[in-house]
Amino acid sequence: MGELFRLYTRQNDKTLLELERTGRILSRSEYVRQYFGDMAEHYLQSYSWFTRQAEKRVPRPPYAEASIWCSISAENCLRPIEGTVVYVLDVPKEQIVFFDEAKWDYVLNRMYLPADAEDAARYAAHLKELGVTSSYDLYRGRYGGMFPGEDERIRESWKRVFTIDNWTVFNVCGNIWEIRKEWIVRIVRPGEDVY
Repeated sequence: MGELFRLYTRQNDKTLLELERTGRILSRSEYVRQYFGDMAEHYLQSYSWFTRQAEKRVPRPPYAEASIWCSISAENCLRPIEGTVVYVLDVPKEQIVFFDEAKWDYVLNRMYLPADAEDAARYAAHLKELGVTSSYDLYRGRYGGMFPGEDERIRESWKRVFTIDNWTVFNVCGNIWEIRKEWIVRIVRPGEDVY
């Protein structure tokens, strides 16, 4: 086993039953549907893209449907509230897909993710030449296919979510394919301190 890395993740307390029954916790699309309601399909499209990209970095076990989002710090993790627990985990580093959560908003909003300020300026000029105000409008089809290839250009830019330019506890997340019982250091319940 390689170097261990501490992660924190808040999950529904019903996961305790899955953990007891199977020795692991997995993420499923049905949980996204329950949590996000009317917006679930939008999120599932984004998560599906993320899953395809993440499994190129850390192989996805055949039984895992989606990744589990984790914080890399106690300071920035979601605290346990009624109906949830926080799992404090020590995970082999090679099992973690690290990404920049601030960049993730570009994926969720279907926008071009620039590599840097110069790239942002070039892309803004490109949009201006096209007569388009936002890459979001391009992606959601407002222009009815007038600009073939732009969707792919936008999707290709999203891969930059895995490039971490500034490693801080507030923008870096670590995703894993499962929570294994042996990785659990502590389970934190509502009213308990995560530290």
